[in-house]
Amino acid sequence: QVQLVDSGGRLVQAGASLRLSCEVFGDTWPLLGVAWFRQAPGMEREFVAGIEYNGDSPYYAVSVKGRFTMSKYDTENTFYLQMTSLKPADTAMYSCAVGRIWGTREPDNYDYWGQGTQVTVSS
Repeated sequence: QVQLVDSGGRLVQAGASLRLSCEVFGDTWPLLGVAWFRQAPGMEREFVAGIEYNGDSPYYAVSVKGRFTMSKYDTENTFYLQMTSLKPADTAMYSCAVGRIWGTREPDNYDYWGQGTQVTVSS
């Protein structure tokens, strides 16, 4: 069984930076991919960023590329989403997910999900 714990979300002003964390517990084999998704009220879940489970090859949604960076803490099963130049449009519940496929932006391809952490960006 795999469990994910998301954290780091809070209220910030536009232009601020924030780092989200995703800790993965349990048997991580054969997980291959990790991703962050977000969902705003009344909107569909949206892919934000993804990475190989070993921390290689991050990829991003167009809306966040150049502002967000996804990485892995080398010695722990912890993944980060560093967010800079935050905008009110980034306001959403952010959740990380892991799965047996890497490189996909489809939430249905991920097997385990964190509980989510709320990011609110005020103007």
